[in-house]
Amino acid sequence: MSKTKEIVVLPGDGIGPEVTKEAIKILQTVCKRHDKKLSIRSFPVGGASIDRYGRPLTEEALTACRKSSAILLGAVGGGKWNDQPKDKRPEAALLQLRKELDLFANLRPITTYKSLLKSSPLKQEIVSGVDIMIVRELTGGIYFGRPRFIEQTEQGERGVDTLSYTTEEIERVAHTAFETAAKRDRKITSVDKANVLDSSRLWRKTVQESAKQWPEIELQHMLVDNCAMQLVRNPKQFDVILTGNMFGDILSDEASMITGSIGMLPSASLGEEFAMYEPVHGSAPDIAGQNKANPLAAIASVALMCRYSLGMPEAAREIEAAIEATLNDGFRTGDISSKPSKEYLADTTDMGSAVLKHLNPYMQPGNLL
Repeated sequence: MSKTKEIVVLPGDGIGPEVTKEAIKILQTVCKRHDKKLSIRSFPVGGASIDRYGRPLTEEALTACRKSSAILLGAVGGGKWNDQPKDKRPEAALLQLRKELDLFANLRPITTYKSLLKSSPLKQEIVSGVDIMIVRELTGGIYFGRPRFIEQTEQGERGVDTLSYTTEEIERVAHTAFETAAKRDRKITSVDKANVLDSSRLWRKTVQESAKQWPEIELQHMLVDNCAMQLVRNPKQFDVILTGNMFGDILSDEASMITGSIGMLPSASLGEEFAMYEPVHGSAPDIAGQNKANPLAAIASVALMCRYSLGMPEAAREIEAAIEATLNDGFRTGDISSKPSKEYLADTTDMGSAVLKHLNPYMQPGNLL
């Protein structure tokens, strides 16, 4: 009998609880099919935790994460908490989780679906067939650099953030990228700003050195501003994009529009011991509680969880196939609707139930259109 997998769910703020609810239904279904036992515990995080406990992440939640097989995060943040000190803002929970659990490699797949090509603002011939994996370093760089402060000077206030990387930090995320590329088309584009930044010059030097262990993989270097342009001009040239924390954050959000919506992008944040899965989209407080959110990124994040943490690659493929079949059926949430006559404008629950029906047509499907 298989060992019970401990899953921690951190629904968070805004639409986070809505999309994670649908994702957990999918996870429970595929685990039952593959005879995997689950134990699921949920904890408030971000603004929800601030409202309840006065801090964005409790020690109880962090301890549970350390004991888990995998973590599913919804989203954190919202205007309600904008006036909090930076260490008490909802986003501080996300940064703390990444740092405390040493989740140094963030994988963000950018994949287009044939049935969604009209949803992209780019021409169909540009986005058709795109399949990119962005590997973003997640625990270093400017988001975690010290010193960082705002000070008063004679000329007014001055804000300081520090961008730094060590050889070790670069080597380990590069290793993840090369391992990933070895299972794909064996091509890595390492993105930096080596013409200006010393940290990027070290990045490029270290990645080049790491590449010697992977002679079968093609490596090219590209400046970040050029990469931003090329993602719009010719995204199919990319296989694996390896880059630092801030560049990866920006480029992956840009690349989300290739797919038609940031609501389609899942992610996996991996470390040596722990892993956290989350949709790339934010908390979207403007539609929170209205059952309008697109749950597919959260559901696709559960597929990544099956692949990387639960030892269920076949279940991952089943979920991804169910997502594609649901889209082929014409189900659309508002963010991916191009309003052709054969579309069904679905709410969050409808979309989750439609995916569930493709995974197990004998289960109660809910209120499908």
